Amino acid sequence: MKARVHVMLKNGVLDPQGEAVRHALGAMGFDGVEGVRQGKVIDLELAEGTTEAQVAEMCEKLLANTVIERYEIELG
Repeated sequence: MKARVHVMLKNGVLDPQGEAVRHALGAMGFDGVEGVRQGKVIDLELAEGTTEAQVAEMCEKLLANTVIERYEIELG
């Protein structure tokens, strides 16, 4: 079983990496980019029977800093 976890900074949290990417894109001539938010994707190979609740617990304890980040889980 596989799970994909998308981790992004919460709205309102400064994203210096995203801002650096936005600035670099503008410098390269891509003027239409008004904002960039950068995150991470974590792919997990899970044993059969692993629940979404268990994956959420992994996120809460290790994969995401829930003070400043939010996460979404895709099971498949």
